[in-house]
Amino acid sequence: MEYNDYLDHAVGLLRRLIATPSVSRDEARAADVMEDVMCACGLSPRREANNVWAVSPYFDDNKPTLLLNAHIDTVRPVASWTRDPFSPDIVDGALYGLGSNDCGGGLVALLQAFRHLSRREQPYNLIYLASAEEEVSGQNGVSLALTRLPGVSMAIVGEPTGMEPAVAEKGLMVIDGVARGRSGHAARGEGVNAIYEALDDLCFLRSYRFGRVSPLLGPTLATVTVLNAGTQHNVVPDECRFVVDVRTNELYKNEEVFEFLKTKLKSEIKARSFRLSSSGIDMGNPVVRRCVAMGKTPFGSPTLSDQALMPFPSLKMGPGLSARSHSADEFIYIKEIGDAITTYIELLDGQGI
Repeated sequence: MEYNDYLDHAVGLLRRLIATPSVSRDEARAADVMEDVMCACGLSPRREANNVWAVSPYFDDNKPTLLLNAHIDTVRPVASWTRDPFSPDIVDGALYGLGSNDCGGGLVALLQAFRHLSRREQPYNLIYLASAEEEVSGQNGVSLALTRLPGVSMAIVGEPTGMEPAVAEKGLMVIDGVARGRSGHAARGEGVNAIYEALDDLCFLRSYRFGRVSPLLGPTLATVTVLNAGTQHNVVPDECRFVVDVRTNELYKNEEVFEFLKTKLKSEIKARSFRLSSSGIDMGNPVVRRCVAMGKTPFGSPTLSDQALMPFPSLKMGPGLSARSHSADEFIYIKEIGDAITTYIELLDGQGI
């Protein structure tokens, strides 16, 4: 196949996917589309829940295995869309639609690269995985799929990075906190105000700076993002609940940060999960070195992806820009998809991992 054939196939598939709503945990129809298209390409896809994958025909247990991964699910469209988020319109070289940038462009470009690379034996095994539930880090997404795949040596994740290699990304830990007081009548100054009880903790979280700063990812951040207290104006609240968004760099484990905060905060705190750790890949990895040789600039990404759930080295690189993700009137340029296809092939064809 020629370049234009790959690009036309990619754009046609992405338009079908945009027209098929696939909000996280409701991706069955999009998974059906991926399965049908992969069958039509002769790839013999396999499926578990809403995850669909294919293995290259030259699989050899003695070779390392490279995973090409992107997700099929989307967030819900925000209210400020001025277009139909499920209408895949092309205007001035840009394809609009929910999921076009995050991460439909990477999803379809990686599929074309997989088709091309699978035409002949490579120095590695190759798996293409279209996974579900990425936007919610769900248990039935990539975590489930990985239990069904052969052992993976490294992965390329097709999130939008402008096709620059994100060699590290921050982890995520969400903490629920509750400060307790005692209710009373506001007019008589009775009770213990739970909001005031929480104030010291909120001020600590606002001002504290974690000491270990990463050259790639910067500092670990803990940000209060939700605050709820009180029932009405004349009742002193007996409970103040808050949520802390923690973004860890590779120098901190989520568990370590949580245990530290337990010693500093008066409020009761509970982590929703420790599983979304910071992830990355060594700068000496052959794929990273080839990216640099191709004129690309490695960087650290502040946003989370399914890399956090991968227990092997991974690199995040895909068409589009992260700033367009989860935004109204999301789009990706057709040229970005085409450039991604050729870049993936140049990076990987006949090369070691």
